[in-house]
Amino acid sequence: MRTPSFAVGLFALAALGACASITDEQKRNAINDVNAEFKSQYERILAEKGTRFYRVTPEEAFDSLRITLTRLGMRIGDQSPGIGYINVFAPAPLPLDQDEWLRAEAEDSPKLREIAVKHVGPRGYLYKFEPEGLEIVINGTTVPARGGTEVSLTVRMREVKPPPSGMPRRDYAPPAAVRIGLDKIWRNFEQELRTVRGL
Repeated sequence: MRTPSFAVGLFALAALGACASITDEQKRNAINDVNAEFKSQYERILAEKGTRFYRVTPEEAFDSLRITLTRLGMRIGDQSPGIGYINVFAPAPLPLDQDEWLRAEAEDSPKLREIAVKHVGPRGYLYKFEPEGLEIVINGTTVPARGGTEVSLTVRMREVKPPPSGMPRRDYAPPAAVRIGLDKIWRNFEQELRTVRGL
């Protein structure tokens, strides 16, 4: 028996031949709307999960954050321990592993396609996330606060080569990927803090 998703795929493929060419303006409008939606979700996620307070020194927090991020496959682009700033990057979808990425993709793809269809018609059902040619860039800060340290993270994407599809790039990572990635970083960071403190 054919599954509903298979039927949708067949419909989208059949529609490709019947549709007129998609213009660059349609592609840009689709990606602009995706960016607006994902930016809104990103800001909500960051407000909820982007900053945490720990009763440790800024030096302990910085060293633990640096170790955590590098162990998750990120490369240091810039760092300043004195002011508690670190910048790291890696090919997408790091710091997510393949299973985590597939989970995020499955959660966020319906919204991507829903928005795309409004602009490009049935071809939007074929839109997918393209981590190829992208780097994930994470900025971290460790700032003294209230007898401890406030640790903050931000996540963005950076294009290093054009996508295979030729579609314009998005500015914001898929929301589920940001959420899963932040949870993973905090979990590993707290484990590193416990190790440093011998807990």
